[in-house]
Amino acid sequence: MLDQSCTIRTVSGPRRTILIVEDDDVLRRMFRTALSIAGYAPEEAADGAAALDRIHDNPPDLIVLDLSLPTVSGVIVYQEIAAHAHTRHIPVVIVTGSTANLDHLGVPCILRKPVDPEKLVAAVRECLQSGSGLAY
Repeated sequence: MLDQSCTIRTVSGPRRTILIVEDDDVLRRMFRTALSIAGYAPEEAADGAAALDRIHDNPPDLIVLDLSLPTVSGVIVYQEIAAHAHTRHIPVVIVTGSTANLDHLGVPCILRKPVDPEKLVAAVRECLQSGSGLAY
């Protein structure tokens, strides 16, 4: 839960849509709150199938993606995003509790759980600015 001492900076300009794909309700709410405070327009999906439907119907500006998801894994979701011309440009921030090497995915922006809300917002901001981001 965010407290009032957070130092999350807000963004200026039009609100960018961030799709949070996380099956843990508490984390999803925390991510949504942090991104809202920072001036983004967060949307949510609790599983991989819902995420794919949402992404293909109305692609967001960036996706925060957990790798361990019900119905369709985050790895499959990422591969589907990368496989389609109308979605492969979308930056993805991977959020995972796994300590495995994820270099094979080619994802430049990875946050390891537990994720600090300020670090999430910084990663989202950097990934949007660069179009990809860096591993954290």
